[in-house]
This record gives sequence, structure tokens and C-alpha cells, in this order.
Amino acid sequence: MICPIASAMVGVCLTGIGLLHLATGVGAPAGIADDLLAIDSLLFLVATLASYMALRTLPNRRLHRLERTADAAFIAAMLLLTAACFVITYALSS
Repeated sequence: MICPIASAMVGVCLTGIGLLHLATGVGAPAGIADDLLAIDSLLFLVATLASYMALRTLPNRRLHRLERTADAAFIAAMLLLTAACFVITYALSS
């Protein structure tokens, strides 16, 4: 279940980066928010790949390790996305 959600969230992060660059203007210095979203998209990608590999692996020890990796990466990415949202909200409002 993580695989389709995490892959969609990669697109959300990339869209957020694009919108941030439009909102701040061309040539404006990039803030920390787009860096957070870029790292976040990598975490979602790790979650997607680990989840996909877990679907393709026969039940054994490796399967459980991949499932735990996918879960941990997804939760970390969601927390980072929440932090990025706070940074974007307070950076653009000031």
C-alpha cells in the first residue's frame, strides 16, 4: 500500500519545489524549504523502491527488512513534509 502513495508523494514534492521557485521569483535565492522538499522526495523514492522490492520478494527475512525500510522511510518522509509545510507557511508569510 505504500508503493502507490509514496510514488504520488514524490510528484507532490516536485510540484512544491516548482511552485516555490515561481512564488519566490526568478533569480531569487532558494530557501531551505525547497531543499527539504528535495530530500523528502528522495525519502519517498526510497519508500517506493523498498515497497516495490518487498512485493517482488519471496517471504523470508529479506522481505521483512524491506517492509521495515519502506515503513521507516515513508514515516520519516511524511514528518519531513510536515516540517517543510511549516517552513513554507512561515517563510512566505513574512
